[in-house]
Amino acid sequence: MAYRPTEKTEARKKAQHKLLSDTALAIVSNDGFKALTIASLAQEAGVAIGTIYKYFEDKAALCTHVFKIASGKEVEMVRRSAFPEPSSDSEKLNCTERLEQTIQSFAERAIAGHKLAYALIAEPVSPDIEAERLIYRKAYADIFEHLIEQGIDTGEFRRQDTKVAATAIVGALAETLVSPLAHIVEQNINAPDEELFSSIKKFCLNAVCKTD
Repeated sequence: MAYRPTEKTEARKKAQHKLLSDTALAIVSNDGFKALTIASLAQEAGVAIGTIYKYFEDKAALCTHVFKIASGKEVEMVRRSAFPEPSSDSEKLNCTERLEQTIQSFAERAIAGHKLAYALIAEPVSPDIEAERLIYRKAYADIFEHLIEQGIDTGEFRRQDTKVAATAIVGALAETLVSPLAHIVEQNINAPDEELFSSIKKFCLNAVCKTD
């Protein structure tokens, strides 16, 4: 008779997997992907190294898993900022205001969580994570593309290639934040730069909004 795991066994496995996932994410959030190894995770989670291998084939699989979790959360936050719940005050904002709000939120979250943001955006990583990074950036671009399309429909944004515009905005956000993030990580400081935020928003809005 084939072995069939009980509900208790499945619950224990899920709890173990969540512990490992949460611990691994914490390691990356504090010190980047370079600090995440099978051994470091086992030590931080208080489990045997063999336990890690029950859930992750190797370090590459572990790092890819963590990248997907972390990037998924960040993409969802951007989506909520661009397309708020109908019951929220932000839902009353027009497309220009929501674009500005989304850019501000992205930049603020990146600076506040600078080590994780640097790990997701620019830290040298394996080819597997680089592939995930492309998916991550496309997910952002899809959100901005939809928002720009709405702005064109409302007459706030000029007609343009929305895919190119959205991709360019994501590129602008990532590239303008790389240097500040690297500096903050190296100096171990956490200082939001309102002038930087303002410049990024102005550039992105000028790229899509109608001019008088």
